[in-house]
Amino acid sequence: MKHWILAASLAIAATGSFAQDKAVYHINDSKEQALAGLRNVGNHLSVDPKAQITVVSHSQGVDFLMVGAKAPNGTEYASLVSGLRSQGVKFEVCEITLKRRNLKKEQFIQEADFTPSGVARLSKLQHEGYSYIKP
Repeated sequence: MKHWILAASLAIAATGSFAQDKAVYHINDSKEQALAGLRNVGNHLSVDPKAQITVVSHSQGVDFLMVGAKAPNGTEYASLVSGLRSQGVKFEVCEITLKRRNLKKEQFIQEADFTPSGVARLSKLQHEGYSYIKP
């Protein structure tokens, strides 16, 4: 027991916490969630710049990652995504959604990565210790 406490104390002293913050943001409706979700991610990074963040999108949630997509206020999503990507945020698009909606990877901005299944990816990341956040 004493060894564990000493090891934990050394880890906290070295890193400032037990583990790095990891979060997965789930977006399945671009109109209702994308702008708020990107704002949430930005706020998250403003208080924890070292957080590991992945945004997983599927269904209608992939739309904000398409070339030329704009928020309801007219802001292009690409510039917002690019800024967050430069801070280490990953953006993943569900390939099942692509098939169902007859979309092509070329229709998406370069910052978008692809995952075989959005919902399976959400589950896997949670098993890897990511906190689940739904904007």
